[in-house]
Amino acid sequence: MKKKRKAGGASWMDTYGDMVTLLLCFFVLLYSMSSVDQEKWAAVVQSFQRETASETMGTPGQGTGLEYNLNDSSIKPDEVTEEQVAEALSEIAEKVEEYAAQNNMQQQISISQGAGYVFITFQDAVFFAGDSYDLLDSGAKVLDVIAEAIRPQGGLIDELRVMGHTSQGSADRANNPEVDRFLSSNRAATVTVYLQEKNIVDPDRLVSVAYGQWRPIAGFDTSEERAKNRRVELMITGINPDSMESSVDQYFTTRTGDGETQE
Repeated sequence: MKKKRKAGGASWMDTYGDMVTLLLCFFVLLYSMSSVDQEKWAAVVQSFQRETASETMGTPGQGTGLEYNLNDSSIKPDEVTEEQVAEALSEIAEKVEEYAAQNNMQQQISISQGAGYVFITFQDAVFFAGDSYDLLDSGAKVLDVIAEAIRPQGGLIDELRVMGHTSQGSADRANNPEVDRFLSSNRAATVTVYLQEKNIVDPDRLVSVAYGQWRPIAGFDTSEERAKNRRVELMITGINPDSMESSVDQYFTTRTGDGETQE
């Protein structure tokens, strides 16, 4: 005679079935994560990166030593006209030109303006002495004027690029690459840091670039020619009303490979 199974006892099949069901759910979840739209995933990652950067920077004026004035959030590219951007850039150029004229610095500071940008060139003697990258007090005063010219237009600026240049010391021999590159890099970085501390544009819109001796605007034969090559340049780019992507957005788009690949 067979023994009756006690009521209420759980069968091992019930436990096994529950385990298999949980494993199935786990693998379905893994599969769904692997098939996430890459563009959407990149956007999510980018948003976290921005939030993390903001948390690291801290609340403006609290715990950073600096008081960053983020670009006016009320300014939206789709509500800005090309005329507004051009006018803002023209005002920057005019203020710098006025300062150079008042202080007889037209030979040391030159300004040109194109579609969507202002280009300012400073001979190295404006900011630095000899082979140094320590900012001169007189150079700091010039940068103060530049900062005050840029400040009112900060919300309309897409990028402020600082470029450092040296000159080949001898007409027949290139500079030592290590010395050459570091000098131009340190000079560009020094100017960039000074402008960042002036709180005129978002820090992520400030870029420093070092070219060394390799983009000369004159020869290397005379001291006058070499002096022209030794310079620091600022290129101030206005936002593009026809594009929702800023230079910062383009950076993140480029690094995630969202552009079309040509075969």
